[in-house]
Amino acid sequence: MTDSKALREKLIDAAIAHVPFDGWGDKALAAAARDQGIDPALVHNAFPGGGIEMIEFHSRLADRRMVADFEQADTTGLKLREKVALAVRLRLSANTANREAIRRALTILALPLHAALAARLLYRTVDAIWYGLGDKSTDYNFYTKRVLLAGVYSATLLYWINDKSAESAETWAFLDRRIAEVMLIPQAMGRLGKLAGKLPGPFRLLRRCPAR
Repeated sequence: MTDSKALREKLIDAAIAHVPFDGWGDKALAAAARDQGIDPALVHNAFPGGGIEMIEFHSRLADRRMVADFEQADTTGLKLREKVALAVRLRLSANTANREAIRRALTILALPLHAALAARLLYRTVDAIWYGLGDKSTDYNFYTKRVLLAGVYSATLLYWINDKSAESAETWAFLDRRIAEVMLIPQAMGRLGKLAGKLPGPFRLLRRCPAR
């Protein structure tokens, strides 16, 4: 890991605790620098894009960590739907203490000027989940799996943000129901697959976007 990347990860991990009070931006970064004893001059150049760059970096970092955690998990004997549910749980559970910061990030990403980034981050998350599961699909199956999981993940994320149940038990029950519903309509895979094969859908275009 480069020094720059390590610094950015350290700052984000420290800054996110301050986001509920200071928002995504310079104030949270300054507080993180004080917490970690980091030179303020280094912080100034860490996220030149400001709060929105911090949000993007945090999302991609969470994706990488989710894949790493999934690879370490014992998935022996788990069905596909159970593996998908596990990956989503790992992705969200890692930020249980940061729910309010995630809520603020979603509010920012909901703004029209950030719609493209919001779609790109969602795509990267569901793609990371399927990658972690060892997905080998091609053609329309590649895209339909991601389209369907994007719906499940988005709905579960919004439910989780407001879930007050112990250990997010209600969220995981909600997630299981959403996955079961998707599994019960395999014909949707075929319909979406035909469309994905004929149209330059957003996920096709997002897949071509270079990673920054």
